[in-house]
Amino acid sequence: MRGLLTFLALSTSLLCGLAQALEFKSVGANPVILYDAPTLKGGKVYVAPRGMPVELILTYGAWSKVRDMAGDLSWVESKDLVARRNVIVRVSNAKVRAAADETAAMVFSADKNVLLEMAEPVAGAWIKVKHKDGQLGYIKASEVWGN
Repeated sequence: MRGLLTFLALSTSLLCGLAQALEFKSVGANPVILYDAPTLKGGKVYVAPRGMPVELILTYGAWSKVRDMAGDLSWVESKDLVARRNVIVRVSNAKVRAAADETAAMVFSADKNVLLEMAEPVAGAWIKVKHKDGQLGYIKASEVWGN
């Protein structure tokens, strides 16, 4: 009985760790079709624009099941996803700052749904991002989706 309890405790802690390890990718250089099944014969759900971040749920052969910012699940050919990470602004008028600090000078502001490239991996409550015009700065992780 004691061994079973230990096994269950270890299994639960491993599953909790796995549940927190989200993997994100981005749509590649061209827009792609998202399907309702892992086949080109599946129903076409949505055309995802280039750069759109998606959460990778699972991989099945040449296909990936992904979740978008709205929480919708669909399938995309894995070859159409890239490792480069992008995020989408979730709030109106998000302030991008010169440093990872609320009191740092504002570099620029980004409206809701603006696509930003992650310049560095997530490290805490702030993310270093790059705007398509080249401006760099830090945004609160809670104000974007895709991290």
